[in-house]
Amino acid sequence: MAEGSRRVVLVTGGTGLYGMAIKKFVSSEAAEAQATWVFLSSKDGDLRDRAATEAIFAKHKPTHVIHLAAMVGGLFANMAKKVEFYRENMLINDNMMECCRIYKVEKLVSCLSTCIFPDKTSYPIDETMIHNGAPHPSNEGYAYAKRMIDVLNRCYADEYGCKFTSVVPTNIFGEHDNFSIQGGHVIPGLIHKCYIAKRDGTDFTVWGSGTPLRQFIYSLDLAALTVWVLNEYDSAEPIILSVDEAAEVSIKDVALMIAEAMEFKGNVVFDTSKADGQHKKTASNAKLRSLRPEFAFTPMGTALKNTVQWFVDNYEKARKDRPLRLLPATPNLASSSPVFARAASARAIVAVLAEASPKPRRHVPTASSLSRSPSLPLRPTSSTVEYLDDVGPLPPSPGCPCRIRHASSRAQPAYTSSGDPQLRCLWQVRTATYTGQTK
Repeated sequence: MAEGSRRVVLVTGGTGLYGMAIKKFVSSEAAEAQATWVFLSSKDGDLRDRAATEAIFAKHKPTHVIHLAAMVGGLFANMAKKVEFYRENMLINDNMMECCRIYKVEKLVSCLSTCIFPDKTSYPIDETMIHNGAPHPSNEGYAYAKRMIDVLNRCYADEYGCKFTSVVPTNIFGEHDNFSIQGGHVIPGLIHKCYIAKRDGTDFTVWGSGTPLRQFIYSLDLAALTVWVLNEYDSAEPIILSVDEAAEVSIKDVALMIAEAMEFKGNVVFDTSKADGQHKKTASNAKLRSLRPEFAFTPMGTALKNTVQWFVDNYEKARKDRPLRLLPATPNLASSSPVFARAASARAIVAVLAEASPKPRRHVPTASSLSRSPSLPLRPTSSTVEYLDDVGPLPPSPGCPCRIRHASSRAQPAYTSSGDPQLRCLWQVRTATYTGQTK
């Protein structure tokens, strides 16, 4: 950095797996020592709101932005709420990109996903194929919102000369992941399963045959490459950040490496009654290799050992449950519900729960657990109570005064666990029987 120059890098979604890896990487890089890095969480402002987003930019005055924040969810959430996944991500991305233009940000790097590629395509996928067909119908709301980042990167460059670009990581894993068995991704879920199997002296059961192949990228490698993109890659065209095709590994091999890293001596069992999913989803990193042929990815075994050790050392505080997400409310909700009349935020709702029950059950969330969630503020809908995992209808509650009709057969719980979910209406929430379980 030139003497006297000012560099402030704003990272949205800065407290998740990806953001924390960037934070760790830049803290050890002498080249970044003179820069100010700001890692945002959802507590710092609602990026769906233009005024809140502008307030963040006015406060920090960033010169560079890495945009990782998004409304995300699992399969059933994407299927049930396509409009919300589209609209809310479009709001977030539009606010971020326009504020980057208005505040004359020198460089914006946004994060895309391999799930935005066409459903019907050939492999390996590459950057030129993003718009070659429709994404899978199950997540088309999210996918089209993310695709528009790529479109607008070029539009902002053509009209305003902005340096906006995007990265497309493959399957990320590492420290600070969400290690939920039910709702997490494959590697953190397997690490958690193996930990429990070792602790309880049971088999380490892996769902499926273990034959599918995947390209996994260690979060610290992804962080290093993302910072390189921020500093050196100036094209508006996206770039896939992935290990080589030859580094694809089977789920079976991953499970065995996890067992070795965990020093698990029991049986590793593959439950073939469970579906395997798609056999391969290979991505080409040819563009990356043409620009960074020398980059050495962390060996898979080493990266897994680091992640396993972090999980063991931080088991009590590691994220092990799906984040709570309910959808935005309409303005008249507070007047129609005694529960939420005094609750304008997640913390306020927790306060209501605490007041209602001096002995909360183990599945009532705490303010600290909600504050760790990267999700958007907790707000129910005005016409239905709807949740994330499709497990059946919400049963009625006798004497319910909330006047919010009970959800249909597509109702979904806010939290899941290995046990059966316990669904309750808002009136029962008020009496401290919370909507869903945590582990």
